[in-house]
Amino acid sequence: MSFNIHLNWSSEAAVSEPTAFCRDHTISFGSGQQVNASSAPEYSGNSQFINPEESLLAALSSCHMLTFLTIAHLKRLAVVSYSDHAQAELGKNAQGKLFVNKMTLNPKIVFAAGTEVSDEVIEKIHEKSHENCFIANSLNSETLVEIATDNTASTNNE
Repeated sequence: MSFNIHLNWSSEAAVSEPTAFCRDHTISFGSGQQVNASSAPEYSGNSQFINPEESLLAALSSCHMLTFLTIAHLKRLAVVSYSDHAQAELGKNAQGKLFVNKMTLNPKIVFAAGTEVSDEVIEKIHEKSHENCFIANSLNSETLVEIATDNTASTNNE
């Protein structure tokens, strides 16, 4: 199995100042979808477009969620909704180079009414999700999963 993207950037005009070039570019995915991207605003990027750090965090969060949903499905635990407010932080490594040194996932899961799931079971599913997430297994930075303790059942019958 392999995956591909096509990244495209072109110069708007020749400039002599290194920080004056435009960082905007497009990323086309194998699925045919395309997104506008740039560097983070702190690095002269366009704040209206996604940046590589956000893309990395989104990939981790999405992979963790999909792995969690797969495990929950195999355990016959009906999940009604899953949301995450993930965060990433930059730091310096031993060589003084900037890198994403910490990513924190903050998932909130709502199970179907009548589905009883203990906090211990939820924690174990998150641990297995992290252990089996392809993206997490590809990273060297510390990754934390902060689980919401109010994983309540939905009150409507969905």
